[in-house]
Amino acid sequence: MRSQLPGDSGAAPWRDQRLSPTERAEALLPKMSLEEKVAQLFGVWVGAEASGEGVAPHQSDMISELPPWSTVIQYGLGQLTRPFGTAPVDPVLGARSLAASQAQIVAASRFGIPAQVHEECLTGFAAWRATVYPTPLSWGASFDPELVEAMADRIGRSMRAAGVHQGLAPVLDVTRDYRWGRTEETIGEDPYLVGTTGAAYVRGLERAGVVATLKHFAGYSASRGGRNLAPVPMGRRELADVILPPFEMALRHGGARSVMNSYAEIDGLPVAADHGLLTGLLRDEWGFTGTVVADYFSVRFLQTLHGVAAGAADAARLALRAGIDVELPTVDTFGEPLVAAVRSGEVDEALIDSALRRVLIQKIEIGLLDEGWQALPGDVASLRFDDEASQDVAVRLARESVVLVRNTGVLPLPGVGRVALVGPVADDPMAMLGCYSFPNHVGVHHSDAGLGLDIPSLRDELARRVPMLTHEPGCAITGDDTSGFPAAVAAAAAADVCVLAVGDRAGMFGRGTSGEGCDAADLRLPGVQADLVRAVLATGTPVVLVLMTGRPYALGPEFDRAAAVVQAFFLGQLGGQALAEVLTGAVNPSGRLPVSIPRDAGGMPSTYLAPPLGRRNKVSSIDPTPAYPFGHGLSYTTFEWSDAMVVEPRDEPATWPVDGEVRVRVTVANTGDRAGTEVVQLYLHDPVAQTTRPVVRLIGYTRLPLEPGEVAHVTFGVPADVASFIGLSGRRIVEPGDVELRFGRSSGDVAASLPLRLVGAERQVGYERELLTSVRVEPLVAVRQPA
Repeated sequence: MRSQLPGDSGAAPWRDQRLSPTERAEALLPKMSLEEKVAQLFGVWVGAEASGEGVAPHQSDMISELPPWSTVIQYGLGQLTRPFGTAPVDPVLGARSLAASQAQIVAASRFGIPAQVHEECLTGFAAWRATVYPTPLSWGASFDPELVEAMADRIGRSMRAAGVHQGLAPVLDVTRDYRWGRTEETIGEDPYLVGTTGAAYVRGLERAGVVATLKHFAGYSASRGGRNLAPVPMGRRELADVILPPFEMALRHGGARSVMNSYAEIDGLPVAADHGLLTGLLRDEWGFTGTVVADYFSVRFLQTLHGVAAGAADAARLALRAGIDVELPTVDTFGEPLVAAVRSGEVDEALIDSALRRVLIQKIEIGLLDEGWQALPGDVASLRFDDEASQDVAVRLARESVVLVRNTGVLPLPGVGRVALVGPVADDPMAMLGCYSFPNHVGVHHSDAGLGLDIPSLRDELARRVPMLTHEPGCAITGDDTSGFPAAVAAAAAADVCVLAVGDRAGMFGRGTSGEGCDAADLRLPGVQADLVRAVLATGTPVVLVLMTGRPYALGPEFDRAAAVVQAFFLGQLGGQALAEVLTGAVNPSGRLPVSIPRDAGGMPSTYLAPPLGRRNKVSSIDPTPAYPFGHGLSYTTFEWSDAMVVEPRDEPATWPVDGEVRVRVTVANTGDRAGTEVVQLYLHDPVAQTTRPVVRLIGYTRLPLEPGEVAHVTFGVPADVASFIGLSGRRIVEPGDVELRFGRSSGDVAASLPLRLVGAERQVGYERELLTSVRVEPLVAVRQPA
């Protein structure tokens, strides 16, 4: 599988597994020519379209006619870009084809180094016939990191079985403006929820042997006006307190081995050229030793979109100096322009060596330079990307992420009576899928191949459970055609209950209403769907409003007439089943909002993490109070919270050392007549600080399943480090003073407040601080009877 060097007996030191990865890389690096070094620093996207009909804008600008394959790989190759995720490929044939390409790469170069293969995997392995899981907003809605970790493990296993080594996920951007099209790719609007969930995803993917790539480092989601790839007017405190913590958690508690730069420019400096962020912070301060890979075309964008580079070689120099190791998705600035710039003295070869060292170490870590490495997976003939175990995880996660937002008693649906199912997404399987699922991301360009999966719609699944079901779409997701309104209104008027399903169609760059490049001017439902809702509500029939969306949409006072509201964020291939089970009561809903639902379509672009001036006040006529706050969600049973207390320290009034931990407890009982899961949330309120602080912010949570009458103690152990923030000095501190820990059913529904006083001298903390609040659940022997 490899060419040997003269005199190479097969025991070259870079293949000696008795040596450390660093020692092996250091043995190989000086033996490589400049061309061989540079070849390890770029990927090749052999399946990319240069016709202008590709996935992304500017793709054709960056993809010129590639030389023959033999020329491309003559010095080796760093990465292969998305061999499964560019066109529909049968899993077995795809694995064999990839193995053949790897054999050619190994045989062509002097050192026989295979390419590292990467794929997208945000909602599952982005390959034809691979399980499509719920989108990250659904992960956040589940408040269940353990299940997200199990999902990532399943994704990673399918990728490694196919010969893929690196996954471009998770997205750790914290939602800052719901109008941003990529809101569906985020886990939510709170850094603690995003960080804990994202770290769990990383653990699962890395445990399966796949290198997890954190996206997008950093600031991408804070763009001005919610526009994709727009300037970010963000200060250092927002960056440090909101944007960066999820990346810290995913590195320290997840073990991610790769990071992808953000397209953003922060205060005029593009991240791809930001040495202070990619090297000073990420490597020098945080100690990250993995690889930094370029978001697709972002190196060339330094010239074409940002205007900070004079040409290809200058862009490559800026990116390498900043800390980017690998240019993706294909060879451009890191190819011939970079080689020429090194030869001319414009670029220091030491920059090449620094990046190459990290690339080689990672390839060694994943076994690509081991003796006996095989490109073809062992049991490729039985390779499947969608199996029963994966589907089980997918449907469980979908069930847990459905949020019951409002219910006047109409849900669960009765087993008898006439039910009208109305709305443009009710019978649309694609309404279950996010923009980075294979069918939406790639399959739309290959309609002749089919979806590759069985994806039942809400109508399919509800019809199996509701005997007397009628259906009328009413309108399309987009456009202004209202000709279907009369039939939809008539169906609703003739029914005992109407389920009205409205929402989004995920797509890319204007081909959808949600997804990358599908930003919204405001938070009104797309097209004439809001008019359809008003028309159906006017019938007087009890309406269950089901939102199947990639972002929260405004639910103003007129929507209060709905008898129930259910929110679902692209639930994946089995989302129709999960939704139908919740609507009919087979599953008790337990999801919680990972983003607030606004009341006004234009007056609330910000999130719940607002200081006092960001809340309702007398100095502005705009009320940003959401219709439903972050963390909100209902159940078909009832829960009672009681006996909140500080367990330790036991002094009165309760003190909390600035370098210590406080333990607080609340008792929760299921007082209803069916099993259910409560999500216990803990928030920090800091009333007086040296800089303005969010009124509340999440610092702990847990899912708590309880049988009817069951009672449990939930105890949180909160390190004082969790209360830290960026102070006046620009450094992270724990500040002494009065604070409150609030047990909340949501960020806006406080069950109990515990006043404490942080005591001691102001304390500076850094990257090694405690990031997590511990949770312990103790079921009680005494069981209360349901009320």
